[in-house]
Amino acid sequence: QVQLVESGGGLAQAGGSLRLSCAASGSPFSIPVMGWYRQAPGNQRELVAFITSGGSRNYADSVKGRFTISRDKNMVYLQMNSLKPEDTAVYYCAAGMTSATLNPRGQGTQVTVSS
Repeated sequence: QVQLVESGGGLAQAGGSLRLSCAASGSPFSIPVMGWYRQAPGNQRELVAFITSGGSRNYADSVKGRFTISRDKNMVYLQMNSLKPEDTAVYYCAAGMTSATLNPRGQGTQVTVSS
């Protein structure tokens, strides 16, 4: 069973930056797809970005040009620049065999962006 542990959330001002990290344990192999979801109070969970083991990336329209996902083996990172108050949410790391089966298993890390 793969376990995911996020870190790096916190408080930032609008226009600022934060970097999230996620460590996956319990898999001896490279996890095919890793990514990030977020959920703000009252909102549906949103897939923010994902990256394959081959390095292919995909972003939600709301974060394109501002967020960058990267990975190193079974570590995944989310560099968030030009933050906006609407980026405020709990961010969850996810892993799966395909992008369609990404499962946000982590406990989440809070990101709060003040205006």
